[in-house]
Amino acid sequence: MADIATQLTEDLKDAMRARNPVALNTLRAVKSAIKNAAIEKGGADGELNEGEIVNLIRKQIKQRRESVEQFTKAGRTELADQEETEITILEHYLPAPLSPEEVNELVSTAIEESGASSRADMGRVMKILQERTAGRADGKSLSQAVMEKLS
Repeated sequence: MADIATQLTEDLKDAMRARNPVALNTLRAVKSAIKNAAIEKGGADGELNEGEIVNLIRKQIKQRRESVEQFTKAGRTELADQEETEITILEHYLPAPLSPEEVNELVSTAIEESGASSRADMGRVMKILQERTAGRADGKSLSQAVMEKLS
């Protein structure tokens, strides 16, 4: 089993012992999403690698951020606060994010390697970047950095 998945299981046990319902529900939801994705990928015995788990956790965080926005618009601050707490719990499992300087350096290298000269070549650059950042930078910030360099 992957290292993040093992950590999730241990933290789930700790949340049970501590009787922390928010952490417990959040970790159960993530473990369930991981299991469902693994089943989709490889049947009942399927497993996800670290990168796939990180991407899945990022997706869960993104969903919660959208929920925070909706709850805030609706004036449901207690629900928005709960979603924020869940985001904090999930961010613990993500690798350390890249600094803006590191992102710029990676973007420059990827553009040079791919021979990109215009925005039409952005797909090739993004493919290289996605492989190298391995979940340490979100796609939105990467694509913005690439567009700035290719303009």
